[in-house]
Amino acid sequence: MDTFLKATAGILVAIVFYLILSKQNKDVSALLTITVCCIIATAAINYLQPIIQFFERLQRLGELNSEMLGILLKAVGIALLGEITALICADAGNAALGKSLQILASAVILWLSVPLFTGLVELVEKILGSI
Repeated sequence: MDTFLKATAGILVAIVFYLILSKQNKDVSALLTITVCCIIATAAINYLQPIIQFFERLQRLGELNSEMLGILLKAVGIALLGEITALICADAGNAALGKSLQILASAVILWLSVPLFTGLVELVEKILGSI
């Protein structure tokens, strides 16, 4: 929680600097935004470590395929990265590029999910075949 409060305070300070710099130099203010977003993403990764450990435990207990859990984690990472980058694009004045990136991220997540869907279909076929 301490990291969250520090990050929130840092973002508020960054916003003040952004507002000051955006009037004088838009390039520097955009770089400030990107830098702060990267720092916040790094802080967020620390909060995700227990979730990754939980998934690993779930995998061991349920004898689940590690590939499937890896796909889920990659999908979450792609979604978060796509959203953050799209917001930065919108902030830089290019919302169309940000929306295009969100569409690309969605397509990549669907592409990654094909093995999950295939496994689900095989499981349903197996269940229906045993009835």
